[in-house]
Amino acid sequence: MLSRRLLRLKVVKALYASVQAHSDDTKSARKNLAASIDKTYELFFRMSLLVVAVARYAEERQEIARNKKLPTREDLNPNRKFVENEVVRRLAEDETLSAFAESHGQVWAEYPETVRNIYNNLVETDFYKAYMANPERSFKEDLQLVTDFYSQGLDENEMLEDTLEEQSILWSDDLGFALIMVVRMLSSMRERQTAIKIPPKFKSGEDLDFALDLLEKSVLQFERNRDLVDRLAGNWDVERIAFMDVIIMAAALTELREFPSIPVKVTLDEYIEISKFYSTPNSSIFINGILDKAVEQLTADGEICKSGRGLI
Repeated sequence: MLSRRLLRLKVVKALYASVQAHSDDTKSARKNLAASIDKTYELFFRMSLLVVAVARYAEERQEIARNKKLPTREDLNPNRKFVENEVVRRLAEDETLSAFAESHGQVWAEYPETVRNIYNNLVETDFYKAYMANPERSFKEDLQLVTDFYSQGLDENEMLEDTLEEQSILWSDDLGFALIMVVRMLSSMRERQTAIKIPPKFKSGEDLDFALDLLEKSVLQFERNRDLVDRLAGNWDVERIAFMDVIIMAAALTELREFPSIPVKVTLDEYIEISKFYSTPNSSIFINGILDKAVEQLTADGEICKSGRGLI
């Protein structure tokens, strides 16, 4: 399921786009944000089926080798441990994933070079070699291989990233989140439970409303929040403040004011973490300092009033 941190990140990006376009069209902004969220969930499904495509490619290679004019003993008796992996089989046969594949076409069939590249990288990994060298077979080992595939086997694969960007520009930063979702889904699989628990899009029915409302209010309150940041920056050269820092703080300030059920600490921690990955190296320290001052002032002014623990 899509985390609140991912939703906050998407709000920050949508707010950035809105401010850059000098637009206060909140209806259009909400629509684009909802579409971006849907695309991330779609990416989770596509990535869930990637290992299936790689295993099928491996099987096709074995079939081609078997039909060579002068096949070797290894060609005639290939190691089929990966192509017969039980977890891969369950993913391939899962009704929900199969329905997605039918409605979106064979999602990896159009990118054979990418699948081949991923397979070639996979067979060179230590975890794959150890898996294939072990003559024993077990569900636990099959599950570990697939988990390793998603958690280690796709690291910094430029061809995969280029392929995803070709399919949707909205996926440029979503791959890591989608892979985490796949790994979490795999962790819930059990040998005696053949059905796969496909995670829902959201943990709570309130999550989408939270993201859409946060974006709308952040757009409408942006100038107000930017003015507050300028005042709190003190002697800091406002012109040197990274624009992304301003966007992040503007979203955080809106959340602090407008969502009383979300604890202050949760809001601060979430946006500081976002700044570590999506702004300058020193941004998190600067943002932390400014937001601490903002919380003190807004609390004194009665603009922050929290009602409970709430959801993160």
